[in-house]
Amino acid sequence: MSDRIRTDTMPQGAICDLVTPFRDDQLDESAFAELAEWQINSGISGLLVAGPAGEPWALSDDERMRLIRLAVAVSCNRVPVFAGTGTNCTETTVARTAEAKNLGADAAYVVTPYYSKPAQEGLFRHFQAIASRVDLPLIVGISPQQTAADLSPRTLERLATLRAIVAMADETGDIARLVAMPASLRQRFALYSGHDLTAMPFTLMGGRGVISSAANLVPRLTVALHQALATGNQQSALRLQERLSPLFQALEREPSPPAIKYGLSLLRGIHDDVRLPLTPIVAETTAAIRMALAPVLCKPEPAQRQFL
Repeated sequence: MSDRIRTDTMPQGAICDLVTPFRDDQLDESAFAELAEWQINSGISGLLVAGPAGEPWALSDDERMRLIRLAVAVSCNRVPVFAGTGTNCTETTVARTAEAKNLGADAAYVVTPYYSKPAQEGLFRHFQAIASRVDLPLIVGISPQQTAADLSPRTLERLATLRAIVAMADETGDIARLVAMPASLRQRFALYSGHDLTAMPFTLMGGRGVISSAANLVPRLTVALHQALATGNQQSALRLQERLSPLFQALEREPSPPAIKYGLSLLRGIHDDVRLPLTPIVAETTAAIRMALAPVLCKPEPAQRQFL
């Protein structure tokens, strides 16, 4: 197993689940590179490419490779780059994970297989196959509301025996799941929230941080929130949480990629194109996002707008 990333060296704080910019249905590589550079300069702890916010279902194999390669080049070892490689096919996931390793990714983000609804034995063997065939650290993404597949406590214990699995990312927003996890497993895995609104209590209960879609819009504020938590400054963290909560709630009104891209069109002038089956957000959601972003919009021209 590669020693580039281990459980104890997984980053603490905020990792950005990067969106994938499109323009006229083509990959906008310059916008993606700009977004990645801005995230790094804002203090983000890592970049996730082709993750849940990156519309991975809409990317061709070539586009996925280009994004991973570009993120690795932009990062230039300043922050780790994690590549979304999970599918509902074990062989395809193995191939994508091997490809991510060859492109220089530091770890792979692998969601539980979707749609096929495997039994717990199937889930374990899926991750076992990836871990045994590709020498790359794995982050397991848990999102039963999206994939219709969850990991039982017994399966988590079995996954803990696979050295390649270094982290878990729970997108449910259910803090009780973390509380109920045995202490041995909380120590074995680096645990991340995949839900911005509940990431603060998740971290206070022992999580490592957040894999954040909202960080696409407010990286410095997201970083500041988790730095406050890491240093024990809960009052500062609470103030930042209260400031960010309207945005977190607005982004949850609809699927996250279109909502985040709309926000980026306001803040950075990046096109808000999405690919079917996603569609642009409705007027009520645009109004909620505009209201939530109003405090961080500083200047009228998109090219000059800044945020904290």
